[in-house]
Amino acid sequence: MKAISYSRYGGAEVLEYGERPDPKVGPDSVLVKVRAAAVNPVDWKAREGHLQSGLEAVFPVIPGWDVSGVVVQPGIAVDEFAVGDEVIGYVREDFLSRGTFAEYVAAPVRTLARKPLSLSFEAAAGLPLAGLTAYQVLHRSLRIQDGDTVLVHAAAGGVGSLAVQLARHAGARVIGTASDHNHDHVRHLGGEPVAYGEGLADRIRALAPDGVDAAFDTVGGEALRVSAEVLKPDGRLVSIADGEVFSYGGRYAFVRPDADDLAELSALAEEGVISVHVDRTFPLEQAADAYRLNEEGRTRGKIVVTVPWES
Repeated sequence: MKAISYSRYGGAEVLEYGERPDPKVGPDSVLVKVRAAAVNPVDWKAREGHLQSGLEAVFPVIPGWDVSGVVVQPGIAVDEFAVGDEVIGYVREDFLSRGTFAEYVAAPVRTLARKPLSLSFEAAAGLPLAGLTAYQVLHRSLRIQDGDTVLVHAAAGGVGSLAVQLARHAGARVIGTASDHNHDHVRHLGGEPVAYGEGLADRIRALAPDGVDAAFDTVGGEALRVSAEVLKPDGRLVSIADGEVFSYGGRYAFVRPDADDLAELSALAEEGVISVHVDRTFPLEQAADAYRLNEEGRTRGKIVVTVPWES
């Protein structure tokens, strides 16, 4: 099969497009013909070696954890999916090697759910990792409730945009940081935008004088410090970007594959409660360019790599 892979840690220049062996399908997995795979910041952080203390790399590594596609072969123990089923997945294992930037991926059923029919394959590929991150942080780590005021950083980004929609669906008021050109987009999602930069804490306090009930940090650094500063005394703080969150009395979160959570997100997308904005698509052979664009950190929604479909 054609795939993107890398044989050493490094920048986007280590990514190579070429032939890799077809994946073997274990008893509890299905072989998915990939239609699209989304780029996430964690992908290039892993490629640069920043996760090697917790995720061993078995080189050559095919990157990517997000996927949408079609089942072409179920494992012998699988009865959840059949040939022809359209699926989405957060296909993460406890090591780096068998990712989704390829024509095929063998995906454990614990990582999959049925694709929302209302979403294109490109949009659906952007739902799993970002959606699960937002869902699990909001409902498990921050335990948001109806009536809460929630601060979401990078509210126009992949995780942030879904967090805004999910928090609003849960009955929360959402204040979201974003660049000026993304403020209308944040409003469209249901959030109240505030600009980045000097004076951010004051702009948040102008909207929430008593402080926010919960803060969801997706950026780290100054955004994390401001989050702690504008919390209510009993407020909750979670970061997915900066381990310094512990020094502020908060929690660090790392998303887990969860078929039930993913099925819930798929249902919400089907109902029109949440949507995924695809900022730009690239063909598989140009995945390195997709990563470079993601590393700039300025996109709205998701960057997606597409794989040609041959029936």
